Formats: sequence, structure tokens, C-alpha cells
Amino acid sequence: LFSFFSFFLITKAKATTIKEALAKWEEKSGQKASEAKEVKLYAQIPPLEKMDASLSMLGNCEKLSLSTNCIEKIANLNGLKNLRILSLGRNNIKNLNGLEAVGDTLEELWISYNQVEKLKGIHVMKKLRVLYMSNNLVKDWAEFAKLGELPCLADLVFVGNPLEEKHTSEGTWIDEATKRLPKLKKLDG
Repeated sequence: LFSFFSFFLITKAKATTIKEALAKWEEKSGQKASEAKEVKLYAQIPPLEKMDASLSMLGNCEKLSLSTNCIEKIANLNGLKNLRILSLGRNNIKNLNGLEAVGDTLEELWISYNQVEKLKGIHVMKKLRVLYMSNNLVKDWAEFAKLGELPCLADLVFVGNPLEEKHTSEGTWIDEATKRLPKLKKLDG
């Protein structure tokens, strides 16, 4: 029996490109992506898999949402000179490489529900105040300590990481986390 499901699996839908997603967004919003301050490309069908060079046209963008897709790598943020908020939650991102291009402007990074285990590269985020990275894979204090290199970090959501789960079950999470990040104003909401 050849079902529709089998057909779908065999002819797997091609991923949406950033260019295609921007064209759909312009049509729906009635705005030009190149002039917009906020661009929402979340939950594309079929999902985005790559942050391609088409992102460079978003020079005025201050808030970019690419959540709920299948993106594996942060890339091509070079042209986003005004980006303050980047939403990448619910993707397949494994590391934070690629943020260097927005290191001087990014104030908020929403990257919950990904597969980030290592925080290498986070130190480039000179203005980062808000980091939502719940439900990732960070499991040791050495990685967590890298958050101390963020001079402006005030609001951190870290629940659902193996490190947090282990220490919450032991009753030591808040004390241990705030000891390592004494400037935090808000931890896990």
C-alpha cells in the first residue's frame, strides 16, 4: 500500500529558504523587509534549515524571529547592524558560533529548546542583557561560568539544562548559580 505518508517521506518537502520566507513575510505584512525594524520568520512550512546570505538585506532590523524551524547553525548575521533581539528558540542549534557579527548590538538572545551544550563564543556579546536558554544541554559549571564574561547580563533563564536540573534536585541551584553570576537581577523568571 502506497499511502500519502509514504509519498511525503519519499518526496520530502524542500526546506524554505530565507529569501522565500522574506517574500512571504513582505506579502503578508505589506512591509519591505529591507526597511522593517521587526521581521518574523518563525514556524515556516516547510521549515527553514539555513540562515543564508539573504539575511544581509535586513539592515534596519532590530528584532528578528527565526524560532520553530530546523536551523542547525547561526550564520550570515553580518548585515544586521541594528539587531538588538534575536529569537532562535525551538531549532536544532548546537553551538553559539556565528554571533560575532552582532556582538556589539545584540541585547537579547532567545535560544531555548535547542541542543546547545557548550557556550564557547558567548563572550563576544558585549551588550547582552537577556539570555533565554532553557531546555538546552549545558551540563557543567565550566560552561556556565562563561556567562560571567557577559558584562551586562541581568536576566537569565536556564531551566531544563542538565546542570540546572541536577542542582535543583539537590537544592543548590540558585545559590550556586548566583554565586557564579553575582550581577544577575533575575534567574529563571
